[in-house]
Amino acid sequence: MPELPRLPFDRPDILDISPYFGELRASAPIARVRTHTGDEAWLVTGYDEIRQVFGDDRLGRSHPAPETAARMSNNVLLGGPTGDYATERIIHKEMRRLLSPAFSARRMRALSDGVRALVGNLLDALAEQGPPADLHAGLSLPLPIQVICELLGVPYEDRDRFRAVAEAMTDLTDLARSADAQMELNAYTYEIVKAKRENPGEDVYTDLANASLPEEDIARIAGGLLFAGHETTVNQIDYGVLLFLRNPAERDALLRDPSLLDAAVEEIMRFGAPSQHGLIRYAHADVEVGGVRIREGELVALAIHAANRDERVYPDPEKFDIRRRDPRPHIGFGHGPHHCLGSGLARIELNAVFGALFARFPTLALAAPYEELEARSGTLTGGIEALPVTW
Repeated sequence: MPELPRLPFDRPDILDISPYFGELRASAPIARVRTHTGDEAWLVTGYDEIRQVFGDDRLGRSHPAPETAARMSNNVLLGGPTGDYATERIIHKEMRRLLSPAFSARRMRALSDGVRALVGNLLDALAEQGPPADLHAGLSLPLPIQVICELLGVPYEDRDRFRAVAEAMTDLTDLARSADAQMELNAYTYEIVKAKRENPGEDVYTDLANASLPEEDIARIAGGLLFAGHETTVNQIDYGVLLFLRNPAERDALLRDPSLLDAAVEEIMRFGAPSQHGLIRYAHADVEVGGVRIREGELVALAIHAANRDERVYPDPEKFDIRRRDPRPHIGFGHGPHHCLGSGLARIELNAVFGALFARFPTLALAAPYEELEARSGTLTGGIEALPVTW
């Protein structure tokens, strides 16, 4: 029997994903692979197939026997099963019902002016400092942290504390370290939530404080919101900047025609791939996806980054093109009942950044060779360590 392909696949450079995803998709959009931990799993690389998985409630994040379940990596967040098998669907529906108003389109529009003001302040600080500068430290990192602190009701002065814990949570090699960090973040955020019961505010943690959910689930949701609310957006800002700097014709097109901004943000979300880790699901029953029979209990790895470059859906998918008019939306924010609640917030932040950055610094350029940029290795969310720029 031939050896199964082994994850993770090597990538050529920071912006490209492994060509092996495309090779697998051409022959089998759902293929057997071996994970980083040595377990067997189904790797899904096709756009239609991943949408089908997202829409099927027989595939979830929990497992009836989590101690024996296959694992993707040694990470607490997306390495293995999470949640309670008996209550996962109920908790998921209640969480979305509870949080949807906080992330509604109306609430996000109300935030947009404040986000643009924050971007302006950060760009002012960079201009005052002068080049060269680290755009990661000066813009990509502080913006999402400030925004999510305000939205959730987390003290911004605690940012160094929870940022360090969040980084430990992304460790793909040390399960104990990432699990301890998750417990620490959940405990930290739950203390804030409990305090909201005596001193409520106009924030999401106040909503959680009044939720009729088990305390453990409230703590887990609170920690997850703080983690997800800034970590992924940091990387998408960095990658968006890199994509424009490596494709100056697209940057110039955006400067000439600001009406391309919304499409540019969607293309950043489609094309940008800070991580190749993807998402995981477990089959809660025998399921057929794309003509493949997946048995109950088996691990399914969703390669979102590969599906967003599916040539069956996107013409010339390896090209970063902000004038793309593909009729089918990317799945960078998931799909259906698993569409990311924070997608509106991420779009507002990305719109604010790319609506202002190149207008303010039209000669923005890398201050170091592209090949010398350092990727964050061994982490769930990937990304880069620094983004040195000049202007």
